Amino acid sequence: MTTALKEWSAAVHALLQGRQTVLLRKGGIHEKRFAVAAEQFLLFPTVAHSHAERVRPEHRDLLAGAEPDSTDDHVVIRAAAKVVAAVAVSDPQGLSDIEDLHIWTAGSVQADRLDFRPRHELTVLVVQAFPLAAPIRLDRVPSYGGCTSWVQLPATAAVGAPVYDAAALAGVAARVRAAVA
Repeated sequence: MTTALKEWSAAVHALLQGRQTVLLRKGGIHEKRFAVAAEQFLLFPTVAHSHAERVRPEHRDLLAGAEPDSTDDHVVIRAAAKVVAAVAVSDPQGLSDIEDLHIWTAGSVQADRLDFRPRHELTVLVVQAFPLAAPIRLDRVPSYGGCTSWVQLPATAAVGAPVYDAAALAGVAARVRAAVA
């Protein structure tokens, strides 16, 4: 079994295309808080029809290509990631300074990350994304459901070259810390 982080399919595609380098996490309804379960993990794609209004207009082109990766019957795993930094948000106002590092609208960050479970800490994960050497198609099973951050998958994968190198992401991590820590 391999650990996978559930993430919007459009965000997975954005990571693979170099349009995104951070994930904003608070944990699912069934979690007391978000915790990094693995330093390296697969990215498990999720889709909701409401994602379109939550993605900035210049990134909405990602939605059509990402939607088939997560259906009622199957999921297609295309990426893995490695945690470069996990930064607790002490200054939510600083999130506007890093909006170019992700695809979400300011309204989505506010409603889906800050206002959702307001007493829970928001974490900015700086991640190094890797395309899989070959996508993995898995039948959707009940254990993949629920509002949790992490899922265990019966799959292993070879990865390709990282989208960004470690030095570039070290700079992103420093920028995130300066903005929100």
